[in-house]
Amino acid sequence: MPIITKIEAQQKNENRVNIYLNDQFFMGIYKELVFTLNLKKGMEIDEEVLKNMLYDEMYIKAKNKALNILSKAPQSEKNIINKLSSDFDEEIIEDVLVFLRKYNFVNDEDLAQRITNTNLKINKCGKNRIKQNLYNKGIDRSTIDSVVSYIDSDVEFENAMYLAKKRYERVKNEDRNKIYQKISQHLAYKGFGYDIIKRVLNKLLNFDESDYC
Repeated sequence: MPIITKIEAQQKNENRVNIYLNDQFFMGIYKELVFTLNLKKGMEIDEEVLKNMLYDEMYIKAKNKALNILSKAPQSEKNIINKLSSDFDEEIIEDVLVFLRKYNFVNDEDLAQRITNTNLKINKCGKNRIKQNLYNKGIDRSTIDSVVSYIDSDVEFENAMYLAKKRYERVKNEDRNKIYQKISQHLAYKGFGYDIIKRVLNKLLNFDESDYC
């Protein structure tokens, strides 16, 4: 029967230790589990039994950590993986994701849609900014492209016009070139494409773009 030959603190994480059986690395676990399971150097133990015990304990901890993270703010699967990967093995993280998906605690498509709606209705963003915000939240490219493809171009235009009017009130006393440039730069920063910016400026300011460099 295998013997625990070493219980060694991890250098990069003081809350975790590495377990060695017969001088071979077996598993990394939380330090507290050494005391919970009364593990000691020199102890004989069935390898499969120990593996199952440790796996069950680590799974519970990983699941609880994920639920705690999600209780504070919705997360993408990628973000959950990133937040768990420093403490838990890939197999445990995947089992946690299976649980989270089953009970709809994580749903990237739903999260992407909610972020998009907020960006459109409250923040008045354009498609480019929305895409970047979704990417920053860990949403995959295919989901981003799918969700953004449903954005109504009229809604995006209305958002751009709303922001342009607000910015115009701040710069209306400047010369024509600066007005054009500042509104254009602001709309680009907010994620609107060239075509929408051009339409907005032409309608709001009645400017012909060919007059400006």
